[in-house]
Amino acid sequence: MQLNLNACQLKADCVSKSRPLKLIAFGLESKRIAHKPKVTIQAFTKSRITMNVIADEQKYILQTYGRTPIVISHGHGSKIYDFDGKEYIDLAAGIAVNALGHNNELWIETLRDQASRVAHTSNLYHTIPQVELAKRLVETSFGDKAFFCNSGTEANEGALKFSRKYARVKAGVDAYDPAAQAPYEIVSFSSCFHGRTMGALALTYKQQYKTPFFPMMPGSVLAKYNDLESAAAVIKKGKTAAVFVEPVQGEGGCNPATVEFLQGLRRLCDEAGALLVFDEVQCGLGRTGTLWAHQRYGVEPDIMTVAKPLANGLPIGACLLKQHVADVMKPGDHGSTFAGNPLVCRAACAVFDQISQPAFLAAVEAKGEYLRKQLREALGSDPRVVEVRGMGLLVGVQLNTPAGPLVDAARDEGVLAITAGKGDVLRLVPPLVITNEEIDEAVAAIARALARLPMPPKQK
Repeated sequence: MQLNLNACQLKADCVSKSRPLKLIAFGLESKRIAHKPKVTIQAFTKSRITMNVIADEQKYILQTYGRTPIVISHGHGSKIYDFDGKEYIDLAAGIAVNALGHNNELWIETLRDQASRVAHTSNLYHTIPQVELAKRLVETSFGDKAFFCNSGTEANEGALKFSRKYARVKAGVDAYDPAAQAPYEIVSFSSCFHGRTMGALALTYKQQYKTPFFPMMPGSVLAKYNDLESAAAVIKKGKTAAVFVEPVQGEGGCNPATVEFLQGLRRLCDEAGALLVFDEVQCGLGRTGTLWAHQRYGVEPDIMTVAKPLANGLPIGACLLKQHVADVMKPGDHGSTFAGNPLVCRAACAVFDQISQPAFLAAVEAKGEYLRKQLREALGSDPRVVEVRGMGLLVGVQLNTPAGPLVDAARDEGVLAITAGKGDVLRLVPPLVITNEEIDEAVAAIARALARLPMPPKQK
């Protein structure tokens, strides 16, 4: 008998943490899923559920992901559970998305209330949640205007379009004349990641992401991250329209920029008449211990892109723009059907209001320092560990061996983590609400996992 999750609803009962996981299949009855739900499905063994879901995923879903062989059931806070009853400390957080963890009460109540009113209208009409979110973002940043979209790569696509039109207008040409010439090159940096749609992909560093889809968008130029001389060699007046940079690289290996580098980029952009774009899709909104990562550097961009944690799991992205950039954009220049709908914007307001509190941000910074300290103490003597680095709760453990086996071993020990860099960095981006006790438990599990792995053979 094959499990059909479309025909079988799952009823979750609120039980104490110590009771076993239970999931009960039932008919059309619906019931609110309470916190810390633990469930069992009648008529199916635990392994049968997992096997059936994985088999159906392979049968019906395009195979563009290398998925972990577990089926997630539910979560609470920084803990997540699979259908086989195993508990994990979630140090992946949906790839730095679930900033408030799983099952956040205010987020759930906000969604329920807004869904009962109106979820989507398109951008043909005004809605209060969109305006309220824009107001929050603008009033706490350098930006004068906000543009909403649905993901980080869409935010970077928007920033690309805004940058190129700004360059055309500033050059004094008719922006709508296809024969008009203006600066159009976009500079990005080694180890960067800006997205998988064609414009953002052209800026992204990893060649294997791009090669199957050649030719790339013309005009993308790469320089070396944290190397001002390399940047100065390619940022040129009359050629460069914009410079895209992550203040702290995520997928690239959890690499913070230096103060000198970001300040130098600001100067180079000003001299060349180019826009400076900060990609804070992963490092923004509290992840580094400040509301926006660049606020640690004393540098303001012309455009900033944000996305991942903004609605704690609902799809949203945004560009924040200074007025001189906003002034060149006109109705019809860019748009999105789903972007900024009332449901996702209301959820994002609830997320923003919690994360933006000074005490919350201070706690993130303190927990990040604690996590890095505990990792250094637990792993520092292992010859496979090169460095523990990062900022706030965006933390990387640089290895001199592939990190994939450690990710797998850590999962067996009850910790979810991901890789970064050249596949040799263990990336830890937990919910910002993780506790020190959970950090201790997770670090101990990672240390056990690393100790289980065989040492690589010595080089002769």
